[in-house]
Amino acid sequence: MKLTVLGCWAPYPRAGGACSGYLLQEAGLNILLEAGSGSLSRLMSVINFRRLDAVIVTHLHHDHYSDLFVLRYALEGARRDGSRGRPLPLFVPGAPANGYGELAGYDQAFTVTPIENLPQESPGQDFALYSLSVGGLKFRFAPIKHPLPGYSVAVGEPGGLVFSSDTARTKAIEYLAQNAGLFLCEASGQDSDAEAMKDAHLTAGQAGALARDVGAKRLLLTHFWPEYDPALLGQQAEKTFKNHVELAGEGETYLV
Repeated sequence: MKLTVLGCWAPYPRAGGACSGYLLQEAGLNILLEAGSGSLSRLMSVINFRRLDAVIVTHLHHDHYSDLFVLRYALEGARRDGSRGRPLPLFVPGAPANGYGELAGYDQAFTVTPIENLPQESPGQDFALYSLSVGGLKFRFAPIKHPLPGYSVAVGEPGGLVFSSDTARTKAIEYLAQNAGLFLCEASGQDSDAEAMKDAHLTAGQAGALARDVGAKRLLLTHFWPEYDPALLGQQAEKTFKNHVELAGEGETYLV
């Protein structure tokens, strides 16, 4: 599987950058994971948007989904001129209801499915997992701890790619990220931000500790506050991960 970083900044981008957006490519499939501000432009430098097979958005904060609104126009135009035949499958949380309802109304562009309506499995924990298959590529979703409902995502077989989304540390993310081959994990703040980010985000040091504890083979940090130096965040994460840490780079591709 190839992971291309389209955007890595939050909650707003640096000049010339983009917020959360990742292109997953496997066996001819093209899946957009997150659609933050600026990510559509970056996507179109890699593939034509008409080639997308699905979009997955983990939660409805604008730095993760605002480009769905411009992607809507692109898809509607492509359907009018016949260059795309069907709406694009879109998987998002069903809450908050107003955000979900607005997206569901764009039925010429998207076929929208709430993640909560996907098949459910019980891992024997106090949380449920939801599962999805797109063209044979499997996704599993575990609930996050964040001001809005949302999900962390595991892609492929166990030991593959895991994306934290925005979350404080929970049993659910610990379970989902066990032995991840590549753990794409938010590092929204420096270690000094721990109190301010409590119950909503991970600091770099917390991300490193989580990756260490779940046995992740590689840790790729993302979701950087644009005023911070990502290199410093990487140093803080390495102290707790006890291993080399990679920093998401816009336009960079990582193999899983």
